[in-house]
Amino acid sequence: MTREHYDAVVIGSGPNGLAAAITLAQANRSVALFEAASTVGGGMRSAELTLPGFVHDVCSAIHPLARASPFFATLDLGRHGLEWIEPPVSLAHPLDDGSAALVTRDVAATAASLGRDGAAYRRFIGPTLASWGALIEDVLAPFHIPFQPDRAFGLARFGLGALQPASWLVRSFADPPARALLAGCAAHSMLRLEEPISGAFALLFLASAHAVGWPIVRGGSSRLAEVLAAELTGLGGEVVTDRRIDRLADLPPHGAALFDVTPRQLLAIAGDRMGIRYERGLRRYRYGPGAFKLDLALDGPIPWRNPELAGAGTVHLGGTFEEIAASEREVARGRNPERPFVLLAQHSLFDASRAPDGKHTVWAYCHVPNGSPVDMSDRIIDQIERFAPGLRDRILGRHAMGPAQLETYNANYVGGDINGGRQDLGQLFTRPTLRLDPYSTPDPAIFICSSSTPPGGGVHGMCGHLAAKSVLKAGER
Repeated sequence: MTREHYDAVVIGSGPNGLAAAITLAQANRSVALFEAASTVGGGMRSAELTLPGFVHDVCSAIHPLARASPFFATLDLGRHGLEWIEPPVSLAHPLDDGSAALVTRDVAATAASLGRDGAAYRRFIGPTLASWGALIEDVLAPFHIPFQPDRAFGLARFGLGALQPASWLVRSFADPPARALLAGCAAHSMLRLEEPISGAFALLFLASAHAVGWPIVRGGSSRLAEVLAAELTGLGGEVVTDRRIDRLADLPPHGAALFDVTPRQLLAIAGDRMGIRYERGLRRYRYGPGAFKLDLALDGPIPWRNPELAGAGTVHLGGTFEEIAASEREVARGRNPERPFVLLAQHSLFDASRAPDGKHTVWAYCHVPNGSPVDMSDRIIDQIERFAPGLRDRILGRHAMGPAQLETYNANYVGGDINGGRQDLGQLFTRPTLRLDPYSTPDPAIFICSSSTPPGGGVHGMCGHLAAKSVLKAGER
């Protein structure tokens, strides 16, 4: 530590903690960032999880929201050596008959892959894409009504579809490929597809594939964390690792403290400073379903039945809309689905640094009830094998992380919830609790900047960036 007093301290070095610290340092505030682990990153870390030479992203792996983020747009991370890789196909969704929906940057080509639903797809995605630049700034923010009439209209038009359940939006399509494609993107919400707002995830993720692509980071997601830390230190900020903060007294003298933690951790660290009403609100905060993560080391690429899937960075596995909806419904009921919806990435096809020559990696996860102890490894492998016969014969090594292991790795993943809290209609705009400034707390020196604040989960840094803006505004008053 180089100072006796800091204008601000940030606890937690996930994307939001790093974004908060960078935003404050950009405003010439003295900042120290504290991380309990030996490296920064939170969910942005990579490691040889299976076998030596096989580099797997531990949590976040595909980064459309980083490319779309207004915060990331302010940074020139390329000067620190960050390199994005954009696979030719952002997303593929295969079906049992060997067909597949393929989403590329080209809307026309994507529509063509959907057959007679092509025109409907253009109508479905067109309005969101048309207002993408302004829309993404308004969506990756707390609820507000833009002053500019055109932006207000664009946001309202988006909201008409976004507030709907995916089970309503799917009526736009007639055939299984387009319907399944919508289901896979909507399931990123970790909600039942019959729930309001699940449609928003379908619209945003599909539009992002056309607007910014679904890129990966060369060398692993840990590179993104490393260059963000380099940006922070280049601005004069300090990074302190191997320093766990369990109470406010563990911090050096400071002005404001920003916590990249969920309500559970904030209460443990500073609950006595929160006030009874706010504390009750945090205790009522609801966590969502968990994730079960599986990494595989392969003796060759995934043997997809449909060879076009080899061009996709991300593949959604789970079959038809009805099958995926049933899987997510089971999770919501507290059951582990026999045929889970699987989100898969195949980095080594596009980044040779991820595996030894001729070998490959698989990154995959499915949704499970919060805190589930069930090992879903074989069920995930069965779903891959369903569309890639012979996969099992290529497995050299595997590494699994259930909800308990994920929470041990990152305390913010309560019960395996990688979104920092359930993102349903009741908690999308009021996370972590109802408050005019969602980043502030009753203590004027304590702020929360994690994905438990708007706009929620994902590697976009906007929760931290906006929380830092709140600190700066408070300092002006």
